[in-house]
Amino acid sequence: MWLSSALCSALAVLGSAANPLTRRTALDDCLIAAQVPVDAPGTADWEADARAFNQRLQYTPAAIAVPTTVEHIRAAVSCAAKIGVKVNPKSGGHSYASFGLGGENGHLVVQLDRMNNVTLNNATHIATVQPGARLGHVATLLYQQGKRAFSHGTCPGVGVAGHALHGGFGFSSHTYGLALDWIAGATVVLANGSVVEASESENQELFWALRGAGSNFGIVASFRFKTFPAPPELTTYEVNLPWRNASAMVAGWASLQDWLSTGGMPKEMNMRLLGNGYQTVLQGMYHGNSTALRTAIQPLLTRLNSTLSNVEQSDWMGAFSHYSYSRTIDITGPYNQTETFYSKSLVTPALPPSVLQNVADYWVQKARRNSRSWYIIVDMYGGPNSAITRMPANATSFAYRDPVQNLFLYQFYDRTMWGSYPSDGFSFLDDWVKSFTDGLNATQWGMYINYADPRMNRTLAQDVYYRQGLHRLSQLKKQFDPAELFYYPQAIEPATA
Repeated sequence: MWLSSALCSALAVLGSAANPLTRRTALDDCLIAAQVPVDAPGTADWEADARAFNQRLQYTPAAIAVPTTVEHIRAAVSCAAKIGVKVNPKSGGHSYASFGLGGENGHLVVQLDRMNNVTLNNATHIATVQPGARLGHVATLLYQQGKRAFSHGTCPGVGVAGHALHGGFGFSSHTYGLALDWIAGATVVLANGSVVEASESENQELFWALRGAGSNFGIVASFRFKTFPAPPELTTYEVNLPWRNASAMVAGWASLQDWLSTGGMPKEMNMRLLGNGYQTVLQGMYHGNSTALRTAIQPLLTRLNSTLSNVEQSDWMGAFSHYSYSRTIDITGPYNQTETFYSKSLVTPALPPSVLQNVADYWVQKARRNSRSWYIIVDMYGGPNSAITRMPANATSFAYRDPVQNLFLYQFYDRTMWGSYPSDGFSFLDDWVKSFTDGLNATQWGMYINYADPRMNRTLAQDVYYRQGLHRLSQLKKQFDPAELFYYPQAIEPATA
């Protein structure tokens, strides 16, 4: 039976698309024809842009586009759709799961860090921020242009796009909310190649989805952020916690969470518990001067029978620098920081005594015997005075807004300073997280995608990252990206009905 010439041509195209090498060649040809800047394989630019922050998870892209305009992004997305290649935007490249590289081989990576302009409108106080700007660059330019700011994280090399689209927690979040809460609007390239605006007045459903799950729906080519006046006085500090044994840890943690959950922590205070192999300490940033800090924190010090240390008063940029752990704040590129690690996250309510005991036992008996460079961060996240949990639960797609159920945000981080990560190392953090979750109802805890754990299967990941918003997000994925052009292994699946 003879096939029609049209059908033969169609089958030939499908056959070519199934061949990775042919698909890569076709993608390169399309990008070049559309005049999209690209990295040539084997060059220094390719090596830098394909380098994974987490060296444990390295993937090879089909191609790397390096746009400098919205039209470049649009053309790159259109080429990928035409050829049948998945697309991932990469801003700062700090995805713990290497999702900016696709989370697997063979994707088109749209490297955005050449688009890093930050412009403040001093009349409206709206900042226009390109998606490849890193947090240190954003903070520096907003301060220079008008002594303005918005709430975001502390690591200056982190890209603003992935950080803000999925949350954006930092040392101002208890006072001012998450980075995504300050997004006023966005210019977005969709899977169909169109360029649209999303805000409270335009494409409201897309705008809702972007603020919490943005990487699933398109590539943001430009953000518009609301800003606030950068506080003239901030105070950083520490509180040493002599939790040498499990009983001291249980008592101290119980006292700390009672203080937080009953409103003892004022809105001006931002604080986290940092534990590692040699110390357990509270670190904080108070939005005010040192005298006001001492008054505000004294009730907690009395509860914990502890004292303040390392109290330093400074301006906004001085306080940002204090927790940046970087000699350079205004970072653009190239930027080559890498680590080899495994990380997990949690969001929980106040922990009942039995869970506190299990967690403390694991910390003392197992964690302190781990000779690798591990740490746990417990952020004082919720409570009645938190700006995060004062936001209505359905205002954005970000899942964790309940002041009681979402009291703590955790980051678990285990890294090796030399060589590859050991295959038997994963159980260290998996079991530690299990010591929390075994004593909680499955609906009481969740996880934070900015600390992604790629070892979870897709079904579980979607559930714990997005919880009550998942159904609506799945429907919107079906509307905006039914063919899953913007895909990574834990991406939201489009609804089937």
